[in-house]
Amino acid sequence: MGMMKQAAQLQQKMQELQAELDRIEVEGSAGGGMVTVRLTGKGEMKGLTADPSLYKPDEKEIFEDLIVAAHADARRKSEELVQEKMKALTGGLPLPPGLKLF
Repeated sequence: MGMMKQAAQLQQKMQELQAELDRIEVEGSAGGGMVTVRLTGKGEMKGLTADPSLYKPDEKEIFEDLIVAAHADARRKSEELVQEKMKALTGGLPLPPGLKLF
């Protein structure tokens, strides 16, 4: 009976974590902060800011690369945040490979 209660508590905590990941935002940047991307803990893009000096047609490729790099930075930070939260939730047990939270 105790295991069922623990499983139910873990399930409740996982649902709370899912809701929290919708509210939490992380920011990634590239080009020394010239481009920033904001993502939720679940990886949904919430915003993009770019220095106006990047809006030059002849530098389009650089601008696009900086957006991709800023997104990758934000995604990495988001994944690290999820790992930290899961570690706290599971008492330090590692996540099984392939476990998808969202």
